[in-house]
Amino acid sequence: MIKFLPNFLTLLNLLSGCLAIVYAINNQIQFAVLFVMLGILFDFFDGFVARLLRVQSELGTQLDSLADMVTSGVVPGIVMSQMLLKASSKEPLSFTDGFENFPYLALLGFTITMASCYRLANFNIDVNQKENFIGLPTPANTLFILSLPLMQIYEEYHYISYVLENEYLLILITVLSCYMLNAKIELFALKFKSFGFAENKLKYTFLILSLVLIVILKLAALPMIILTYLALSMISNSRNK
Repeated sequence: MIKFLPNFLTLLNLLSGCLAIVYAINNQIQFAVLFVMLGILFDFFDGFVARLLRVQSELGTQLDSLADMVTSGVVPGIVMSQMLLKASSKEPLSFTDGFENFPYLALLGFTITMASCYRLANFNIDVNQKENFIGLPTPANTLFILSLPLMQIYEEYHYISYVLENEYLLILITVLSCYMLNAKIELFALKFKSFGFAENKLKYTFLILSLVLIVILKLAALPMIILTYLALSMISNSRNK
């Protein structure tokens, strides 16, 4: 039972993703974000527990990607589809009216799901991604996508909300998201084999900056944290070269 614990945490990630899908389809973005963040938390700890118990397995690796496909693949695709339909003044996501009112624009949002699927499949067979990532990890991409409609809900971010009502900007974000998921850019992994500062200087710097951004910007910190992650990775790569 102890050896199965990491896989159980992975399945909890999958369950969280399923619940997030239900809320995303019903346009209840706050609850969708809540369950996605819970799923990402389970995703982080399943690998940590597996390493701690020394029970890493090929089954766990495959299971992890399958769960991520739901939580960090399907959910952001649905959310972006909803945003595109809202920006174009169309009805929320629905496939119940046949092809006459088929939400064709929503299909563009699901390209994020397709790009996520390709990235996760490639990750499983790429031996170069054992220590670091190549391309933006799906959980990071998901947090970025879900932070956009979350800011639209609160009046204090009305200036951002207005910008995000532009469907062409959302199309551009979708294209960039798909590209970054599979770009040949090396990014550091937030995995701790030890907790010493010297060997984890980059990771601790990222965590401290993220905390500062959250305190200052609150919800608006989420997309900035992802951009900070990309910037620190590129700076680190430049120094290593």
